[in-house]
Amino acid sequence: MAENEPTPPGEPESPPQEEQPKIIIDDDWKTQAQAEKQKLAEQAEQAAEAGGAEGAEGAGGPRELPPASFATLVSSIVTQAFMSLGGVEDPRTKRRYVDLDLAKHHIDTLVVLDEKTKGNVSDDEKRLLDQGIYECRMQYVNIAQRVASMPGPGAAPPGPAAPGAPGG
Repeated sequence: MAENEPTPPGEPESPPQEEQPKIIIDDDWKTQAQAEKQKLAEQAEQAAEAGGAEGAEGAGGPRELPPASFATLVSSIVTQAFMSLGGVEDPRTKRRYVDLDLAKHHIDTLVVLDEKTKGNVSDDEKRLLDQGIYECRMQYVNIAQRVASMPGPGAAPPGPAAPGAPGG
């Protein structure tokens, strides 16, 4: 029977069968969405009551930590040393800082680790530690020389002396 044809007398008009499931599906979807919305609201209330502290999951989802290992320990200390030498941008401030005392402390920590683990690490771990110490020391010397060659605070920039100034 065509869509535009009238219904023969005696037969009740019935709505098209294909629309009925859509209404049921739509109602199911609305119910499910409302339940999810309520659940999220309850979770937000619980988080607010707990002081808003984030757990192991951050805003981007669960964080992935590297496995605890000797290589991770060495890499962590080397990274801290390079950050102290201005080699890594601070993620919070987007600036680079130089703290030679802190960098020296991290390098000394690597040396202590080297001394305390002598004979107890694999060849690869020994190479990793030696390379880390070497790179940190070279970077330290490079940065320390740059800092030493910079004029101190309040020092006049290099150039001709002003008239009437000492030495001028």
